[in-house]
Amino acid sequence: MTTPMRFIRQDVQSMHAYAIQHSDGMVKLDAMENPFSLSPELQAELGQRLGALAINRYPGSRIDDLRAALSRYVDLPQGYGLMLGNGSDELISLLAMVCAVPSAKVLSPEPGFVMYAMSAKLQGLPFVGVPLTADFALDEHAMSAAIAQHEPAIVYIAYPNNPTANLWDTQVIRRLIAQVSVYGGLVVMDEAYQPFSSLSWLDEIRRDPASNSHVLLMRTLSKFGLAGARLGYMLAPIALLNEVDKLRPPYNVSVLNAECALFALEHADVFAAQAKTVCDERTALTQALQAMPGVTPFPSDANMMLARFEGGPDTATRVFESLKAQKVLVKNVSKMHPLLTNCLRLTIGTPQENQQLLAALAVALK
Repeated sequence: MTTPMRFIRQDVQSMHAYAIQHSDGMVKLDAMENPFSLSPELQAELGQRLGALAINRYPGSRIDDLRAALSRYVDLPQGYGLMLGNGSDELISLLAMVCAVPSAKVLSPEPGFVMYAMSAKLQGLPFVGVPLTADFALDEHAMSAAIAQHEPAIVYIAYPNNPTANLWDTQVIRRLIAQVSVYGGLVVMDEAYQPFSSLSWLDEIRRDPASNSHVLLMRTLSKFGLAGARLGYMLAPIALLNEVDKLRPPYNVSVLNAECALFALEHADVFAAQAKTVCDERTALTQALQAMPGVTPFPSDANMMLARFEGGPDTATRVFESLKAQKVLVKNVSKMHPLLTNCLRLTIGTPQENQQLLAALAVALK
């Protein structure tokens, strides 16, 4: 074989790239973004700050300023450090890389965030997916059995989960974390949707640091309101974090991203008010969907929700296509996992966007 494909890994050639739906002219409710833009006044203020940056220089002390600001924002526990990533995706990739030792595996409940499995496989690590129960709860028996059998290097627990949007039982998670600690594995609590959640595992870490000494907590500013700025961060005991940080590319966070994040933290009250509106809209949207015949919305602690549509095996796809034709874009997850049959994932939008979604659904369900 003498083509340039000769040295491209066969497993990569057989993969599909992460698909992003085109959304121009659509009511965009497919990617769990904060639906609110900055006010004109804040746009002008941020624009001035970004325009004054020395983009001809590599990122410098401003990155340290952001790390310190985030540490204050989360009230970083004593003995913990904070690491920045170009989105959570980079942090997930670095975790797979740092744990890529012989026989290491990665385990996570399924359905879950696709990047857990993808990042593992790209590092040559087997991925073990453990199905949730029919109502999207953690199957403790199955999880415990899989952990005992495989002793995974990393167990991911999304809190809340994507795409099911729910939190899982605290006692079950505690027991699984304790089981992983016995053989020296790591547990990563992924709190991507923390601004909209009623619980945070950070409170558990503060309550019982000894039992969580092998737990890393990951968050992102994407759902906070900066999806376009790509800024993730991870909290962990300093000794653990230092090992992962050795693999972080130099200058992985740009001065533009950092300044956007600092600006957002300085105006945290604005973003908190937006999150409250999203949570209020989540309640209203849930109630409206419950009143629609043939629709079952599932409980959510995120800025999205999962809804199942009654009917034949392609009902959700038919509803999805109808919504898309009406310029409302959601996420069709019905083929991602058997538990998600006939399910669509709906991002919580602005009040106006949610009304457009409900009107389009009424048409689609006729």
